Amino acid sequence: MTNLTDALHIPDTQSSRDERRLAIQRVGVKDVRYPLQVRVAGAVQSTAARWSLDVALPAERKGTHMSRFVAWLDGLDVALDLSTLRERHAAMLQLLDATEGRIEAEFSFFLRKRAPVSGVSSLLDYQGRWVSQTRQGVTTVTMQVGVPVKSLCPCSKEISDYGAHNQRSLVTVQVEPLQPIEWHELVRFAEDSASSEIWPMLKRADEKWITERAYENPKFVEDLVRDVALRLDADARVGRYAVDVENFESIHNHSAYARIERA
Repeated sequence: MTNLTDALHIPDTQSSRDERRLAIQRVGVKDVRYPLQVRVAGAVQSTAARWSLDVALPAERKGTHMSRFVAWLDGLDVALDLSTLRERHAAMLQLLDATEGRIEAEFSFFLRKRAPVSGVSSLLDYQGRWVSQTRQGVTTVTMQVGVPVKSLCPCSKEISDYGAHNQRSLVTVQVEPLQPIEWHELVRFAEDSASSEIWPMLKRADEKWITERAYENPKFVEDLVRDVALRLDADARVGRYAVDVENFESIHNHSAYARIERA
């Protein structure tokens, strides 16, 4: 059995010098599943995230301390928001003795929704993503949310004697917030722009409402991506952004797709 004295003399190979003179821009751990607390609509939700963490390694250092990434994860004892993520990112860099690094967390969160007519209540899941990156002394944070919605084809409505083809769509909104933005606010940018939002639990009266709502509010994929972008343009808290829309077409075996970016 190794005693404490022996452990103190175990070589620290990672900290040794490397003579190949090649810096590594990103080295770390990828796809680590670990708990996450996130603030959503004023409340803290506990979820599980898929984390990827890395730092830049100078040319003279042989390796980084991989276990310290997991130690940093295990020390997360607060709900992440824009300010706490920045603080904890700085702590990770200090722990790894690094000046540059990146944190990425992908996770699910939930919003309680009430059906439009019956008012029945249920939870709908959304896909969130944090990315925090420090390069050359500057830390940037981006938020991304995947929002399922409903879209109905204007052309199909115009040319058909009755009905119109419609489908579920996925709107992905990625923003660099200049000021704090709530996750549910990012969701509304997408849902308010769609032919209709969707709900996990509906009664017949709700189904009728959604069908008619979408029919009266047709959107091409181009319409949907532009309408989301216009809402982002009008919000002073939003800096750079990218909006992706994918329509899972009901009359094709492929998707329709559109993207708008603001650098």
